[in-house]
Amino acid sequence: MTDDKDVLRDVWFGRIPTCFTLYQDEITEREAEPYYSFPEKDLLHCPSKDAIEAHFMSCVKEADALKHKSQVINEMQKKDHKQLWMGLQNDRFDQFWAINRKLMEYPAEENGFRYIPFRIYQTTTERPFIQKLFRPVAADGQLHTLGDLLKEVCPSALAPEDGEKKNQVMIHGIEPMLETPLQWLSEHLSYPDNFLHISIIPQPTD
Repeated sequence: MTDDKDVLRDVWFGRIPTCFTLYQDEITEREAEPYYSFPEKDLLHCPSKDAIEAHFMSCVKEADALKHKSQVINEMQKKDHKQLWMGLQNDRFDQFWAINRKLMEYPAEENGFRYIPFRIYQTTTERPFIQKLFRPVAADGQLHTLGDLLKEVCPSALAPEDGEKKNQVMIHGIEPMLETPLQWLSEHLSYPDNFLHISIIPQPTD
């Protein structure tokens, strides 16, 4: 794995604080206090920490199956799995990455993972997400880029060469260059579950 801890730390410590307040023109009998809510109608509310941990570990194992044929996760001990989860739960960067770095490594003779774990989400479709097998390295040895991935699995996200840009491709709230190697993105911008979660959103008009 490329040594680029600054990127990993910036991603880890990113936060999106959310507060809901009633519109000032709304008439109420009493003053409404700001609300910090879980969107029950939009997101599945996990019933317990155990359920969240089980889902998290399931995703990590799926990602490792794609990257390493499950060899890395299966060679870990149960205490390593627990450290991975506790590092995430307690927001401990070093504790989490002491284990997670093993999941981001690959043999020196290879240029990347077997397949890139990714999911693409679109606001314009009811399909939950797009997930397909995609290698980080082409047959000729060239590194595949984010643009290569989108061109193959979600071409509608890309602007035509002579057309207007209609979408933004976002990962962790930023818009990476389409020329960015997919392997680098997978190593540095994957979420804790080891997947690249890529959002396709309409280009803002203002």
